[in-house]
Amino acid sequence: MGDSFYEYLLKVWIQGNRTAAVSHYRKMWETSMKGLVSLVRRTTPSSFAYLGEKMGSSINDKVMYMDELACFAPGMLALGSSGYSPDEAQKFLSLAEELAWTCYNFYQSTPTKLAGENYFFNDGQDMSVGTSWNILRPETVESLFYLWRLTGNKTYQEWGWNIFQAFEKNSRVESGYVGLKDVNTGVKDNMMQSFFLAETLKYLYLLFSPSSVIPLDEWVFNTEAHPIKIVTRNDWAVSSGRSGGSQESDRQLRTRKEGRFRVHH
Repeated sequence: MGDSFYEYLLKVWIQGNRTAAVSHYRKMWETSMKGLVSLVRRTTPSSFAYLGEKMGSSINDKVMYMDELACFAPGMLALGSSGYSPDEAQKFLSLAEELAWTCYNFYQSTPTKLAGENYFFNDGQDMSVGTSWNILRPETVESLFYLWRLTGNKTYQEWGWNIFQAFEKNSRVESGYVGLKDVNTGVKDNMMQSFFLAETLKYLYLLFSPSSVIPLDEWVFNTEAHPIKIVTRNDWAVSSGRSGGSQESDRQLRTRKEGRFRVHH
């Protein structure tokens, strides 16, 4: 339930231009990823990689499950892989690709080709739908977008197109798109979540757009898919030797605090 925290550790580092001033966020993210790697499991017989969930201090390896929400992780891992040494970078990129394959199969494993909310991985079985609704979530296509941009592998476009076609077939109605109460039967609900427009369709659009559209070396997306400009300045706090106690720094800090807490009428 703290997924955005891990995502933001990485993205604050990127948004801060990967400078020394924000390097501690990168270190925290890398520490967190060691924990994530310890949760990776693989199914039998098909060896789908997935992320187990730790309940308290223990993991039940007999009955494991993974939320579709966790399918943001392949994109995050791919985005963060470039900050490692070449060998480590390849390891994390490979894990991202393995997890993306699992998430894509969340969709492919159902009659509607749309993913359920979560999946169980029982001992000796690959995957089965747990909670069977689909509310048009963006996480899997978000990861496909990152992997396409970072690898150039058109397979991720093909997977995204298949998911889009499944939305068109099962969720399209006269006034928009709706979720499914059950991905096995195709029974519809009567609601279009706002994130379908703000995130799911946005990432699908970008998946088929040139890399010059919101390039990842100039922009970073927050967890709701809003693009934020990367700070392109040098690491002035370090390179210029400016003191945090300077008059200018004090003025900037005071302005920020006043702006943050000012009451607007």
